Amino acid sequence: MTNIQRFETAIGGKNLIIGVGKLAPQAAGSCTVEYGGTVVLATVCLSSAIREGIDYFPLMVDFDEKLYAAGKIKGSRFIKREGRATDEAILAGRLIDRSIRPLFPEEIKNDVQVVVSVLSFDGENDPDILSLVAASAALSISHIPWHGPIAGVRVGHINGEWVLNPSYEARSKSDLDLVVSANHDKVVMLEAGASEVPEDIMAEAISFGQKHTRTLIELIEKVTAAVGVPKINVNQKLTPEEQAQIAKVTAKVRDFMSPEKIKAIFTYTAKEELKKNIDSAKEELDNLLKSDNEISKDDRKKGVALVDGFIDEHLRQLILLENRRADGRTLEQIRTLSAEVGVLPRTHGSGLFQRGETQVLSVVTLGAPSMEQTLDTMEESGTKRYMHHYNFPPFSVGEVGPLRGPGRREIGHGALAEKALLPMIPGKEEFPYTIRVVSEVLSSNGSSSQASICGSTLSLMDAGVPIKKPVAGIAMGLITDYNDDSKYRILTDIQGFEDHSGDMDFKIAGTADGITAVQMDTKIHGLTADIIKDTFTQAKKARLEILAVMAKAIDTPRAELSPYAPRITTVHINPDKIRDVIGPGGKMINKIIAETGVNIDIEDDGSVFITAVSPEGAAKAKEWIETLTAEAEIGKTYYGKVTRMFEFGAMVEFLPKQEGLIHVSEMAPFRVNTPEDIVHIGDEVPVKVVGIDEQGRVNLSLKQTDLDYSNFTPPAMQPSRPFRSHDNDHRHDRHHDRRPRF
Repeated sequence: MTNIQRFETAIGGKNLIIGVGKLAPQAAGSCTVEYGGTVVLATVCLSSAIREGIDYFPLMVDFDEKLYAAGKIKGSRFIKREGRATDEAILAGRLIDRSIRPLFPEEIKNDVQVVVSVLSFDGENDPDILSLVAASAALSISHIPWHGPIAGVRVGHINGEWVLNPSYEARSKSDLDLVVSANHDKVVMLEAGASEVPEDIMAEAISFGQKHTRTLIELIEKVTAAVGVPKINVNQKLTPEEQAQIAKVTAKVRDFMSPEKIKAIFTYTAKEELKKNIDSAKEELDNLLKSDNEISKDDRKKGVALVDGFIDEHLRQLILLENRRADGRTLEQIRTLSAEVGVLPRTHGSGLFQRGETQVLSVVTLGAPSMEQTLDTMEESGTKRYMHHYNFPPFSVGEVGPLRGPGRREIGHGALAEKALLPMIPGKEEFPYTIRVVSEVLSSNGSSSQASICGSTLSLMDAGVPIKKPVAGIAMGLITDYNDDSKYRILTDIQGFEDHSGDMDFKIAGTADGITAVQMDTKIHGLTADIIKDTFTQAKKARLEILAVMAKAIDTPRAELSPYAPRITTVHINPDKIRDVIGPGGKMINKIIAETGVNIDIEDDGSVFITAVSPEGAAKAKEWIETLTAEAEIGKTYYGKVTRMFEFGAMVEFLPKQEGLIHVSEMAPFRVNTPEDIVHIGDEVPVKVVGIDEQGRVNLSLKQTDLDYSNFTPPAMQPSRPFRSHDNDHRHDRHHDRRPRF
């Protein structure tokens, strides 16, 4: 608490402040980042124990939303504390993870945890960008080995102008929402949603964002110079004997993994066969090493683990030197494509998309507007009418595993596909349905997230959703020469082993006219501008090829919805009449729903959506609502009930809760001495609206309707006299048989 320091710089029109030394002093590294009224705290810790027997880096990144940060209390009546992370929090955590993971040393096998907690949220400045900066700063000042720093910014594009770190309001007006993570000279991570942004504009946006990350990187370097501590050495110190033994084992593995052996491994037609070939080679190598009594069991195990590295290196050299891929494809060649629609008989829409061994079934369900998802998070309060959910069951990769809720990967892939299609989803005015798409990965060998984008497009068009344009996605890979950045090869449509062995996973989705979503991760220390531009160019060519195949299955949305999908009838009423449809305590609307079997949603602007499978029920509900909310039209005839009598006329309720006056002069085509000569209270009569005054009072006419007065005998002419209620019943009896038969 004694060495509290603040460092700040101006970016995006505001000051960004990094604070150290005040909070979380026992963490290996901690800092706060403040921007406007949003404040986040980042902490990093390193376990003292090494995780033995793992072939991955055990990094955990948690983005911890605190509802108090936004002045909110959880909406649930029964649970008020924060529970499982929201999808939005998981996506923010993945954003940080994907930015910092490539910069850790390969040899580190200690658990590393990064926790970013949102302490204050102003509703204007998104905490995810601040969290990237905070995580980078906390790692930089800690003793944890890391090849940072990096920084992240958000880029918007409004009316042709670049906007740095736009507010939520500004983002709603932007045709691009791009997050760029970068170091001094290379881009490490990208995440973007866009409204058909051309490739050159997207590349320009990335360069703009990368340029401004340098301001933040310099700030983090300043913080590190002031308070940072030396990094520890995670390399295990080996004795000369141990080093000699490792060298001996490595030499034996190198001799065994000859080019001929690797070529034999890749003589395959399917992913499962490749796996069997690799497993067989490892078993053969293990038996070879067993024959040497000087090689211990642990060293033998380490030797077998080297097989994957030799395979990766061979494949890299094959691509870099010979422009050939292990499966025989050219660098820009897509695997075999197929697309189908209408594969399920009772769903509202379905599409099956396959690329090589990756197969995805996407299914659409259409629902009433009230089926929208309610959002109640730290950042958002509202609803969402278009949803995409992605499932990746273990059988899709030939494995056994429990079927549980979606993991971070599933949530991330689902959100990416949702982002790719969102700009093409019709507005609520045009298509008021709630739309849910579920993509089931039935077989996977690379790029299932992009296959789910293609499957979603097919299923939406099959369902008759009038999407603006079809969307397709492709995953691009990269092989670089570690000794020369200018030597690289970009791969179109990477599959499993190319993703594992390669240097990037660059997913690009869009229409024929532009990009709608981007997600890029690297395994190296970033990409140059040339690599990014070349990837966009090569990806567009592939995207057009995929769209052409999809168009053969279905080229435009179906004109009609599935017979099993509900129909929505839209009625527009006067907002002042909404209460008449709802009724006291919802009595009226519940009665309509119960008697017609429909679902009714009412917007504040008076839009009423009647959702029903039965056309008859929808028609009945519509008529009921129109009757309840109808307003008088001059010249139109209605049927109403006499409710009150006066000496000068009668009041008739001709619409629900709407009355009008029939003046005595408008009751018959002859002189009428008293209204009771023609009508009584409770009579149902046709009336025509003949006038509405400035105060909304309605004048009605009985004689201007089609009533037949030919059989009516008028009463004897009597002098006018004041209306007297005490002889009403007498006059009703006397003239009852001479009133028009209504």
